[in-house]
Amino acid sequence: MTAAKGRQARKIGIDITSAVTQGAGIGRYTRELVSALIELDSESSYALFSAKQPAQLPIPEPVPKAPNVTYYEAPLGERWLYRIWYRLNLPVPVQWFTGRVDLFHSPDFVLPPVRGDIPTLLTVHDLSFLHFPDTFTPALVAYLNKVVPRSVQRATHVLADSEATKRDLITHYRTPPEKVTVLYSGVSDLFLPEGDKRRLQAVRDKYGIGERPYVFSVSTLQPRKNYQMLIRAFRAVAAKRPHNLIIAGGKGWLYEQIVAEIARQGLEGRVLLTGFVDDADLPALYGGASLFAYPSIYEGFGLPLLEAMACGVPVLNSNASCLPEVAGDATVQLPPDELQAWSETMLTLLDDATKRASMVAAGFLQARQFSWARAAQQLRSLYTRLLSESGV
Repeated sequence: MTAAKGRQARKIGIDITSAVTQGAGIGRYTRELVSALIELDSESSYALFSAKQPAQLPIPEPVPKAPNVTYYEAPLGERWLYRIWYRLNLPVPVQWFTGRVDLFHSPDFVLPPVRGDIPTLLTVHDLSFLHFPDTFTPALVAYLNKVVPRSVQRATHVLADSEATKRDLITHYRTPPEKVTVLYSGVSDLFLPEGDKRRLQAVRDKYGIGERPYVFSVSTLQPRKNYQMLIRAFRAVAAKRPHNLIIAGGKGWLYEQIVAEIARQGLEGRVLLTGFVDDADLPALYGGASLFAYPSIYEGFGLPLLEAMACGVPVLNSNASCLPEVAGDATVQLPPDELQAWSETMLTLLDDATKRASMVAAGFLQARQFSWARAAQQLRSLYTRLLSESGV
């Protein structure tokens, strides 16, 4: 869209706090989507805003740079800024930091105070805190139950990561269906099959994986990811096959239960926790795996499924929430609570090279259906529609 002669280009404000504070999950989602959007749209002006950056950034240079991008950093850290906005309810508009914006987009569940009658867009990734409150700390559940429905009600429009999340918003918050748009995530061009044996070995050495074949999983360590079930299911695999189970991901809330499960099952040395891994190392970690396992009990999207498929790894995932939307027919899917089925299926797939090869081929095709460029195009069109409806 080209601005009329003599008229200012539209200015889009986006809260990228998650991009500068979180290495994985919503942080990666925000970085990928905003980068693709800015690459696509050189005609709009973008005001990227975040709370004060932490002393140690999750990745180098999380803020995209372009001639039409200005970055605004608040003088307060995330905890204090959100306390002012969502606990004390002080009406400090986000424009105090960004200046004038024609539209404001918050891609991380909560919408800050906004001055003026401008359109606002809110991304809600999932409602896991409603479905599985026991997998969160009580304080976080109370906070999210307070601020998320209020933000959904205030927003002009809402983005959901999947049809499953859209249904949840309609059912639990009585959000009008026409107010919610599903915007699927993409998979970065970084995720390709890794054929360099030296690179594969270097990443093994970096994370202390050793020489055994392995089943791989990646996600922040928290109860919702269902790793305790996977570890219990893997015990039967470890007894019959040489494979280890490698779980990559930073420590989340209540992660101690996952660590304790390894000891309870007597799997020290067979289940390895790498901690947070660099994005650049993930293709080699995926590529070195015999199988990718994703047993989560609830997701808003499930980006690791796409990454694994794009890297040429057969995928075994739970059939919960939105994961069948992402996986299509390219993976083997099981109920997340059927431990014996997970054990038996892992053993079967590890023994069946032909089945794994067919899954890899199907996975490549499925992953190609999702791209950040396509997501950015859809988002840009939605911005245009919201601005037009508001008279901007």
